[in-house]
Amino acid sequence: LFSFHQYHYNLDFISTMAGEQVTFQHSLTCEMNDTDEDLTAQQTAEQNRIDLKYGAEHVIMLITPVSLCMLVVIATMNTVGYYRTKDIYLIYAPFHSDTEDVGTIVWESLANAGIMLCVIIVMTLFLILLYKYRFYRFIHGWLLFSSLIMLSMFSLIFLRQVFFTFNIPIDYVTVTFAMWNYAVVGLISIHWKAPLRLQQAYLIMVSALLALIFIKFLPDWTTWAVLVCISFWDLVAVLCPRGPLRMLVEMAQEREEPIFPALIYSSTVVYGCTGGEDKISAHSSHSQLSSDDSSKQGPSDLSSKVVNENGVDRATGDVAQPQPSTAGREATSTTETSASEEPRGVKLGLGDFIFYSVLVGKASSYGDWSTTVACFVAILVGLCLTLFLLAIFEKALPALPISILLGILFYFATSLVISPFANTLASNQIFA
Repeated sequence: LFSFHQYHYNLDFISTMAGEQVTFQHSLTCEMNDTDEDLTAQQTAEQNRIDLKYGAEHVIMLITPVSLCMLVVIATMNTVGYYRTKDIYLIYAPFHSDTEDVGTIVWESLANAGIMLCVIIVMTLFLILLYKYRFYRFIHGWLLFSSLIMLSMFSLIFLRQVFFTFNIPIDYVTVTFAMWNYAVVGLISIHWKAPLRLQQAYLIMVSALLALIFIKFLPDWTTWAVLVCISFWDLVAVLCPRGPLRMLVEMAQEREEPIFPALIYSSTVVYGCTGGEDKISAHSSHSQLSSDDSSKQGPSDLSSKVVNENGVDRATGDVAQPQPSTAGREATSTTETSASEEPRGVKLGLGDFIFYSVLVGKASSYGDWSTTVACFVAILVGLCLTLFLLAIFEKALPALPISILLGILFYFATSLVISPFANTLASNQIFA
């Protein structure tokens, strides 16, 4: 009987201990779940804060250069009379009769815009074919030649007109020396390696020069027709399944290659390399090609990241070059460290810079500051809306349609309605 009671007592004790252990494990599991939920909530809040922070930074990173490019064009149009005169026209605009007949103006503008759009489509398709079949060297040569023309001849014309306008005397030797250095540094900055700010400054200047060329050498109404046509073409080229620009972006993503830096403005460093280099093994989405593929080598993206004074990761233009004896080990460790986080940044085509500036520069050429400011604000609002849609859809979107159509709408609304209304109020001494 004693043994039975002792055995029963032991069972009760074991059951009690097991119940306490189950209760303890259940409470521990609940505490761990609560801790995981708190950590998840904290991580979500932190991620939302980072997304909001970088979203605002992305807007500022694009608004600032776009504003600078447009301000350069506006300042030039209001100071240098050379770009306001219409004496020579582009070969792509053969119809430019001096008439006030509305029908003639409309069909000439549409015809010129159609010719220019056809040229743009053909050249875009030609570029896509070259990129598809990996004619990288030909593309690099083409872009180098175009950049050289812009940084030498057209920059010299611009500088000459600025000196002539402000009556600044200068000798040919100084101009030759300055332009040589300006062009060479520009080619290196755009197509190879340079500090980020320097590369961005050259891209902004090239965009402003091209915008000034379009404003000067296109008939008045042809410019507006081209802006409308190019906006719709941008919409088709980017959003259609077989659109050429969409195909270019998809091919670059499949090959894990960045698009050529001479064609885009990037808020982070994008380097284009043409020579064969040693392959660096890493998990980064942008990796260099091996020296065996030098005959078909495309542009590559090699960026070192540092933490700036605000604690934000940013790519810098100073890429560390390891010593030959430890090149493989140091390059691998450096790349693996930075490969886990790709540099955050946004990219905008230089064509968007150019046509934004064409719109604002054309509006400022008429001398009405209200229409100029209205177009300026409309373009920035359209750019912000495009970035908002980019954050929602998370894919490449055309940057021209919203901004250009808003700018044209604001221009005609201001010039035809708001400005006459404001002038009437001012002439009759009526103030709100």
